[in-house]
Amino acid sequence: MGVPAANRDGESPRSPEAKLGMHVEDLWDIQEPQLSPTEKLNACFESVPVSDFPTAPSNQVIEIKSDTSLAQAVKILAEHKILSAPVVDVDAPEDASWIDRYIGVVEFAGIVVWILHQSEPPSPRSPGTPTSPSSATAIAAAANGLKGLDLAGLLENGSDFAAATSGNFFEALTSSEFYKNTQVRDISGSFRWAPFLALQKDNTFLTMLLLLSKYKMKSVPVVDLGEGKIDNIITQAAVIHMLAECAGLQWFESWGTKKLSELGLPLMTADRIVKVYEDEPVLQAFKLMRRKKVGGVPVIESGGSKAVGNISLRDVQFLLTAPEIYHDYRSITARNFLTAVRSHLQKQHEVYPLLSTMITCKRDDTIKDLILKLDSEKIHRVYTVDDNGNLEGVITLRDIISRLVHEPRGYFGDFFDGVLPLPQSTRV
Repeated sequence: MGVPAANRDGESPRSPEAKLGMHVEDLWDIQEPQLSPTEKLNACFESVPVSDFPTAPSNQVIEIKSDTSLAQAVKILAEHKILSAPVVDVDAPEDASWIDRYIGVVEFAGIVVWILHQSEPPSPRSPGTPTSPSSATAIAAAANGLKGLDLAGLLENGSDFAAATSGNFFEALTSSEFYKNTQVRDISGSFRWAPFLALQKDNTFLTMLLLLSKYKMKSVPVVDLGEGKIDNIITQAAVIHMLAECAGLQWFESWGTKKLSELGLPLMTADRIVKVYEDEPVLQAFKLMRRKKVGGVPVIESGGSKAVGNISLRDVQFLLTAPEIYHDYRSITARNFLTAVRSHLQKQHEVYPLLSTMITCKRDDTIKDLILKLDSEKIHRVYTVDDNGNLEGVITLRDIISRLVHEPRGYFGDFFDGVLPLPQSTRV
């Protein structure tokens, strides 16, 4: 649970996040009394620069060089337990500005999706296309026997899928020269932004919160213009942790004691939830996440409507970092995936959200209760259920942040100039 922002005897806050909360509290106290609580929060967060947001515990932003192999990039992301990292252009001059220094943000899931795309047959429309870096990697894939697996076709024919991917594909992939030699810059087309949208240190908390909610960014880099480098990366989860640390403060309690239903949560109701059934192929779950642009899906019991588990986008890492979990499985279903990963993590003595039981909430829970639960369990979504345990909706970190602030009319102005238009394959 969250650490109280300050003890009753008035001693200093226990964490940087709590100190930040106390600063917001001071701003809250001087706001015009006629303002609504939401308007007060907007005004407070507009007065705080993002440079005040606490940096990661290690005080170090993990970067990946553009000539890093996919295999090494996966290893770096897994070792640091992060889902994405900025990519530094190794050919950029030392005095390059930040926009020339970085070529984008590479994501764990992006690497996997891109690799799997290379296993699909080439388009017959361009037989005379000259060899390019991307086609060169495809040739490397073919040389290693990966081209024979039509993933797209297999995913559309679920009954044939499990037998064809009983572990051999992933084992062949992770041991192939294709995986070891293809560089991160070869998949630059899969990056979210070109290079990405970043904040300067004097941008405000309100800007940051809106980007993480309404504009659907998972993380926001903060750049130091003088150094031309990223100074901090603020994630949705980091914001939720900050809010949890502010429990007990007046500004937080005025909002946090409201019920989820009062705030219009969940935004996504049961009939709109993207789901996978326990006997479906696990890669169908990851394909649905990519197609529907969601970060996770509930695993539903066969023939029922109750969730027995959750598979999130970050779980895709086990397809590359722990292929041995499939050795004993002829059928890689969603149910078997959950069981196999739990077993793997227990053997490795690792704590991971997937080991937890299904985390749920009720619509009459408070937003404070939900924030403390999300922060304590280190999860990115919670499913709302009725009294019988049937799914009613899903609430994500982004949904919560979106209920904390609102965007004033014309707020961003020309802020997005230079970023738009985005590549077709991009998403915020």
